[in-house]
Amino acid sequence: MSNILDRLSRFSQPLNHLPPRIEGRITRMIGLTIEAVGIKCAVGECCFIELAADNLVEAEVVGFSGDRIYLMPLYPIDGLQAGTRVIAHAAMGKVPVGMSLLGRVLNGVGKPIDGKGALVPEAETGLSGEVINPLLRDPIKQPLDVGIRTINGLLTVGRGQRMGLFAGSGVGKSVLLGMMTRFTEAEIIVVGLIGERGREVKEFIEQSLGEEGLKRSVVVASPADDSPLMRLRASQLSTRIAEYFRDQGKNVLLLMDSLTRYAQAQREIALAVGEPPATKGYPPSVFAKIPKLVERAGNGQAGGGSITAFYTVLTEGDDQQDPVADSARAILDGHIVLSRQLAEQGHYPAIDIEASISRAMPQIVEPDQLKIAMRFKQLYSKYRQNEDLINVGAYVKGSDPDTDFVIDNLPSLNGYLRQGIDEAFPLVTSMQQMVMVLSAPPTNPQPAADQQLHRPVTNGLQK
Repeated sequence: MSNILDRLSRFSQPLNHLPPRIEGRITRMIGLTIEAVGIKCAVGECCFIELAADNLVEAEVVGFSGDRIYLMPLYPIDGLQAGTRVIAHAAMGKVPVGMSLLGRVLNGVGKPIDGKGALVPEAETGLSGEVINPLLRDPIKQPLDVGIRTINGLLTVGRGQRMGLFAGSGVGKSVLLGMMTRFTEAEIIVVGLIGERGREVKEFIEQSLGEEGLKRSVVVASPADDSPLMRLRASQLSTRIAEYFRDQGKNVLLLMDSLTRYAQAQREIALAVGEPPATKGYPPSVFAKIPKLVERAGNGQAGGGSITAFYTVLTEGDDQQDPVADSARAILDGHIVLSRQLAEQGHYPAIDIEASISRAMPQIVEPDQLKIAMRFKQLYSKYRQNEDLINVGAYVKGSDPDTDFVIDNLPSLNGYLRQGIDEAFPLVTSMQQMVMVLSAPPTNPQPAADQQLHRPVTNGLQK
């Protein structure tokens, strides 16, 4: 008997050092949601669904009810049946960060999909970054050169600003983002391609970024056929990588295409776990998640790095009052609206300067520059108001000096607003060219108050 006890004790000692394996069972699956019993996990923790001895599928806890938890898998599941084992992981997912990510393309959980081998990250961290006290953030005070003449001159963006790019489908928002990745003065570029067409991922990398652009970029891609949880993770991962580089003192450009797909992924998850719909089918949690994601971008503490973020917002049916667009517009530091009418006329980039605004522009440009930009917008708006009268010949020349000026100089104004896909215009050049357009001799004399805006410039500033 003693020999048996001795032998058992030798086996029990190594077993005592093994972590306990907590298992449960799947009881139901409806739509995207899997219901399991027998394990206790917090919302956000990971579990593994054991389809076979060597086939474990990762899933995340997205809700619970009593002793039942609701799971959502990251990857498609085939062959799932009642009684399948669920293994608790009891830890939040970790994602890779570091300079080794530059030039790589990752999926929503941080795994490379570019065929360049495994990652060797400097560190791993959770998806949720540290919240910065708003009173400790460095204010937006330095302009950022994005290489787009219309934005540089009329909608100047500051380093650490968060801008929305509002557009319907097929009006050139992805092309505009690609131009920014090549022309913007940023040390690190993080691109999140969320819920877009799969073919666009390769096209964006090869045509928009190019080989040189990819060297200083990290691309996180989760196309439309990924699970909603994977799309949600990809959005959070893009922001977390940008936060890491900002904490290292880098000036980061974050481009997320699109914020609407992030909201739609959260809607799918929330509806699947039983959250009631509110505005146009969007549950309340969607409008709580958008600010939490967007507020993580921006400047760090004084002397640190920055995240200048551009979020595309898909306005369904060109409806600017779409609930996601309306929510995003309220929390962003400005918005750039792309017009389908301009795109159909071959006017690219199709930026509607009347409907667009940069809220940080008054704080980051000289007063004279702001007056020049406002003058340009006023003249262009005056023409748009009288466009129908001009086209049918009902406008009488001499009725309004501003309208007369625009009629005589409309090709110059439109030429300033247009830009080729491979053309880059620095910030100073953009301002100088705008002053040249406004300095053309008007048909009728301008009032003295307006003439002072048409003086020559030096280094982008008026004498």
